[in-house]
Amino acid sequence: MRITEAAKRLGMSPRMLRYRESLGLLPPVRGRGSHRRFGPEELAAVAQGVELEKRFDVSPAELAFALRALSEPAVAAAVRDLGVRIGRIQVPRRALDFEKEKALRLLRTPPAPDTSNRA
Repeated sequence: MRITEAAKRLGMSPRMLRYRESLGLLPPVRGRGSHRRFGPEELAAVAQGVELEKRFDVSPAELAFALRALSEPAVAAAVRDLGVRIGRIQVPRRALDFEKEKALRLLRTPPAPDTSNRA
């Protein structure tokens, strides 16, 4: 089916479908003459995207960026670095760091007072 019919079935405008396509939120399928054709799989993919946007309260652009972060390692690394910098993501601790912290904690703890009676 063509975009007008697909938009009607999905309850959105053809313009919104074109916007989603520009964001990369539609499967890359085109028919003859460069017209996008929608079948059951394409309709299901759009519906799934809309459902995710509603469930997680995100915009189509935010969903598109999330997909980009999942599929492009450089984007994922940059987002992770920002998350660490602003405290939203904890840096994974290495075993050596844990042992170092444990040793420093032991060094800072004052020794227990000697309660034995020495004569």
